[in-house]
Amino acid sequence: MEKSASLWERSRQAAVAEIVDTALTLFEEQGYEATTMAQVASKAGVSQRSLFRYFGTKEDLVCSDQDALGEVLVGAVAAQPAELSTWDALRAGFTAILAASNHTPQRVLEISRLIFTTASLRSRYFEKRLRWQHALVPVIEQRMGIESGEVPDARAMGVIATTFACVDAATELWVLHGGKADAFELYEQALAAVRA
Repeated sequence: MEKSASLWERSRQAAVAEIVDTALTLFEEQGYEATTMAQVASKAGVSQRSLFRYFGTKEDLVCSDQDALGEVLVGAVAAQPAELSTWDALRAGFTAILAASNHTPQRVLEISRLIFTTASLRSRYFEKRLRWQHALVPVIEQRMGIESGEVPDARAMGVIATTFACVDAATELWVLHGGKADAFELYEQALAAVRA
């Protein structure tokens, strides 16, 4: 039974990946706003009903893996050794996200470019990233030796928000450089300027 479930899950992941590839190709060719879910379904060879089972909205075709990556981030930060600084633990979490991604660097660039140039996608992206930040609060509070309460601690939220702002700035610059710059070097530059 476990094998068939595993086979089913692998088949599902392959179908999802194929649909995403098809959608991204159409978005690149026609533009995000001009592409309909019906066109994606037709080109991917699935019914619209099946497409909506995999992806609830058009934005999910681009941002669907964000929830899973958020769990990877929180888990990776929590798993870092206690002696590692909070800043380094967060950096390790973002490194873990890159390792967990199912996309090639070129595909990550295409997705990032689409997100940063499409208002509705950017809005959805930041909405999911805010959830990541809130999920990180207790982990960062513990790492900073702060007792968790009903209301998050300003220091923990400040560190998290700063890290995310620097990651987003580095990612946007990486996209503007066509993927040729080192995203982590850009992140370190942004963080160093803020911390100075």
